[in-house]
Amino acid sequence: MAVPSGSSGGEASIVAEVVEVEENSTQKMRTVRIPPVLTVNKTASYAVYELTYIRDVPYKPQEFYMKTRKCEPDAGADVVKICERLRDENGHIIEHTEPICCPCGPQRRMPSSCGNVFDKLLKGKANTAHCLRFPGDWFHVFGIGQRSIGFSVRIEVKTGSKVSEVTVGPENRTATSADNFLKVNLIGDFVGYTNIPSFEEFYLVIPRQGGPGQPQDLGGNFSMWMLLERTRFTLDGLECNKIGVSYEAFNGQPSFCSSPFWSCLHNQLWNYREADQNRINRNQLPLYGVEGRFERMNQHPNAGSHSFSIGVTEVLNSNLLIELRADDIEYVYQRSPGKIISVIIPTFEALTQFGVATITTQNTGEVEASYSLTFDCSTGVTLMEEQYFIIKPKETSIRSFKIYPTTNQAAKYTCSAILKDSDFSEVDRAECQFSTMATVLDNGSQITPFQPPKSSINDFFESIESIGKKLWEGLRDFITGKACRRKCSSFFDFSCHIQYICLSWLVLFGLVLAIFPTVLVLLWLLHQKGLFDPLYDWWDDHFQSDNQRIRDFRSPHIDVDHPHVHVRKHHKQEGRHHKLEARRRRSGIHSDHKHKYSDRDTDYYYYLHHVQKDKHKHGRSKNSSVMQQLYLDTGKNDHIGHHRRRKFRESS
Repeated sequence: MAVPSGSSGGEASIVAEVVEVEENSTQKMRTVRIPPVLTVNKTASYAVYELTYIRDVPYKPQEFYMKTRKCEPDAGADVVKICERLRDENGHIIEHTEPICCPCGPQRRMPSSCGNVFDKLLKGKANTAHCLRFPGDWFHVFGIGQRSIGFSVRIEVKTGSKVSEVTVGPENRTATSADNFLKVNLIGDFVGYTNIPSFEEFYLVIPRQGGPGQPQDLGGNFSMWMLLERTRFTLDGLECNKIGVSYEAFNGQPSFCSSPFWSCLHNQLWNYREADQNRINRNQLPLYGVEGRFERMNQHPNAGSHSFSIGVTEVLNSNLLIELRADDIEYVYQRSPGKIISVIIPTFEALTQFGVATITTQNTGEVEASYSLTFDCSTGVTLMEEQYFIIKPKETSIRSFKIYPTTNQAAKYTCSAILKDSDFSEVDRAECQFSTMATVLDNGSQITPFQPPKSSINDFFESIESIGKKLWEGLRDFITGKACRRKCSSFFDFSCHIQYICLSWLVLFGLVLAIFPTVLVLLWLLHQKGLFDPLYDWWDDHFQSDNQRIRDFRSPHIDVDHPHVHVRKHHKQEGRHHKLEARRRRSGIHSDHKHKYSDRDTDYYYYLHHVQKDKHKHGRSKNSSVMQQLYLDTGKNDHIGHHRRRKFRESS
């Protein structure tokens, strides 16, 4: 059995049921009465690396300095403060932990002012004390050895109520269950792993959780784990700018006071950690950290301080040999007679199609049984695979076989349908014949035959007629707009109509534009003919009279004693003159009448002016006579106006 790995090398499982087995003595398939159920679970694959503890190193060595005037290597904390010499647990002074004293000046390790002459005489010469200290975290350093592949496969077999199980893996390739019913052998993988890294040239550094020395547990803070090349470390601590630098290397560097501040302390663990964080912030994979580069970190069984593991992402199949003891396995043997009821094969065309043989079989016995059916034909037909099926008592089963002839000629074939029972003994046979039609080969016209040009006089005129017909059709489509309708989707698609010069569209668009001035001219002609005169009269009656009444009400009154009567009469007479003048102006003869009525109005207002003047002159006592004279004179306005116009014409 081949057991594949899950996605990205993850877990996988298979469930199988053993229904039939082959008997060695008869080499026949037997049906198992109680089929065993196999459940195979494969864990995720991982690569395990051996670890060797080397030493502990500080995460971030730091240089401290103090400004003083009494710096000495054995000075106390009151002078050099943090740079005082360190002592171990027993009170012994740790070598090379004393401060390094540097003189003042702008070109020194830490530029400082030396002060004035009086300070030097009274307080002493200024200087700085420098020292190396290791505050903060420490890390364990491990050497990485050879790798090995790890996974486990658990096989469980359930037969009825009995369960047997074993577990195998690369370190335990063969296992037998406690009841000796199940035996499994891990043969191996079909293909070897090719994408597993080797870390023999690297050191693994992890945060220190307890005291110094070999840890008991590597912990789970994988975000701080780093893999760094061995060349980045100094195991004895005597090299500057490497991980694991010591007091001796720091104090013994040449030209200490003229070297820059923090010299000898570069390329430490915190530098690589910050470089990884910058890459992660830019959505890039880290270069030194293990988290993000590998999957399933340290998830192997029995993980401790002597090994670590990473997940294998390759998907490979593991080959298992599973053996079951057959002492207590029972077989089911049900044999029942049967027969072939019919065989139907329609005629078909050879090679271009395949024929179908439909065979109907029946279980004529009293028990459910398995059968096999074969269909063999004479030469010229490809072989067909035997079919296995189960039929219940007194029921029928229809099976189909596809027939592929090997020739394209019409022919007749003879075939035999053979039905066998569960003991593979023949119980019935049926002979049949079928025929095929010859294959009709019709590839069609592949190349257009060459046609020489026509040379007769009739053909010449026919060509001229064809050209003229095409020109006429093109012109007709251009005029009717048929070509534009095929290309332009809408009437208002101006760019399309202009591009293809659509004549019909241009005409229609011009007609649409011409509608507006035509309507305006028509309305003006109807106005000249007097068709709208009733509408004008209605407008004058309802709106113009009201406007005139308002203006008369706002104008000064002539008659003081009878203002209402006089204004009403005057308004009525002026309204009649205005309506008559409007009608005659619209009828086309309004010029003469307008002049006539203008003279009459002029005469009327002339007399009206004199009446107003006399009224102011003679007072209220003469109101009656003046008004009577005014009303008498208004009846003569037409005669006076006519006399004045006549006199004006004679003088001119």
